[in-house]
Amino acid sequence: MAEWDTIPELVRSAAGRYADTEAVVDGRTRVTYAELGARVERAAAACLASGVRPGDRVAVWAPNSLDWIVASLGAVTAGAVLVPLNTRFKGTEAADVMRRSGARLLFVTGTFLGASYVAALRRAAGAGVPDGRGPLPGLPELERVVVLSEDAPPDFHTWKDFLAAGEGVPPSHVRARSARSDGSAVSDIVYTSGTTGRPKGAVITHGQSLRAYEIWADLAGLRHTDRYLIVNPFFHTFGYKAGVLACLMRGATMIPQPVFNVDTALANIAAERVSVLPGPPTLHQQLLDHPARDAYDLSALRLVVTGAAVVPLRLVERLRGELGVDTVLTAYGLSEASGIVTMCRRGDAPAVIAASSGRAIPGTEVRVADAHGTPVPAGTPGEILVRGFNVMRGYYEDARATSEAISPDGWLSTGDVGVLDPSGNLRITDRIKDMYIVGGFNAYPAEIEQLLGIHPDVADVAVIGVPDARLGEVGKAYVVRRPGSLLTADDLIAWARREMANYKVPRAVQFVTELPRNASGKVVKGELRGRG
Repeated sequence: MAEWDTIPELVRSAAGRYADTEAVVDGRTRVTYAELGARVERAAAACLASGVRPGDRVAVWAPNSLDWIVASLGAVTAGAVLVPLNTRFKGTEAADVMRRSGARLLFVTGTFLGASYVAALRRAAGAGVPDGRGPLPGLPELERVVVLSEDAPPDFHTWKDFLAAGEGVPPSHVRARSARSDGSAVSDIVYTSGTTGRPKGAVITHGQSLRAYEIWADLAGLRHTDRYLIVNPFFHTFGYKAGVLACLMRGATMIPQPVFNVDTALANIAAERVSVLPGPPTLHQQLLDHPARDAYDLSALRLVVTGAAVVPLRLVERLRGELGVDTVLTAYGLSEASGIVTMCRRGDAPAVIAASSGRAIPGTEVRVADAHGTPVPAGTPGEILVRGFNVMRGYYEDARATSEAISPDGWLSTGDVGVLDPSGNLRITDRIKDMYIVGGFNAYPAEIEQLLGIHPDVADVAVIGVPDARLGEVGKAYVVRRPGSLLTADDLIAWARREMANYKVPRAVQFVTELPRNASGKVVKGELRGRG
């Protein structure tokens, strides 16, 4: 059993156990685990000095960085509840989540991807006024904004000044505050990506997060000697927990990358001898297809974990054959289930890894059910239901949505469609809301995407349903060709007619240079539908 029940205990354990091991490499900055522990304690002291109370919500709106790690872990160590904000949010979206979560403190980046997040907040929530209502009148509960840079507007605070304010807080006060939490205390509220509606906040505890990602680290085989390139965004459950928390558990080195760029990733993998690289399939596909790939030494890569989309068998085989990656695993999760539901095991056959997302993690149950909640036989599609320690406590301050999502006997309705095989391996076929009906037949885009992805000239694909006068709806495929391909729409449709049932064959194909994806790697199908 682990020696920690809370995230602050985990941070202190790692700082002691792996003191001299490199913890984080962020550009030219390198810190050991002992140094990281000290930075987190200092940030926690500053939170206490700024008036953060146990249970207060603290938001972080920033890309992957050492400062994100320190600010977030510092807030949690001070007893706060972390509210990570999607870096792709616009100011109004970020303000909405902060308003609904009642955040009292915000850590925000200065400029990211050419946008000023501070300016976006001002536009969304009003300029500061000296009337005691906080720096942004449109967010009356937000008392303090800390800009993670050397400069900040007069009514905001710089990171340096914020930390300096905590220097008078004794370490014993920080320890006493974090000791008030236990495994049942809420550690974070993760707002859903919002691809199918307004984001809702999944409430997760310390104990849930730690148990789930100790299992993840065990199943993945994460080691003390690993160097982990974290491309998955920290605001996403997987980036923060399978990234930061899992590395703290094993003493692995974290190399945060703020945004995925294939050239930067290749350079990082080679220069830092990266051995672990989780991410969506499109990330690994781009690495494999990069024309200058052979110029980089990628020989240290040994572990890849992927999911969140269709995983072609060819991708698994290429990762193993061309890059020599020993372990390639797939997994499935969602924020409402602490980010992890099923996972393949090391030793699974490549066909199992490509065709499924593995089996339920220990301590949980997965079933596939019909519209009435009745389990269906193996091989039959239905909604994926989950029960176990990983299921959220509920949606924050939304009892109605919680009761709709979680049954009285604890089953979480995921809204995803899947199929279980006789061995318990789960294959995701789609989102319920993405399904469309062709002449009375249910068509599942993810299944069709997986079939189209077999075509040797298809690098990436997304399928949506579009209106049709005769059949009600038919499929339309948005396709990214492989470099140098001359594939035509007629060619692909003709090929599809040979490979799949007629109702599944897309009636239209549109070629694009890339698919619109959110920062979590999911295709934003609403944007495709808006293109007509």
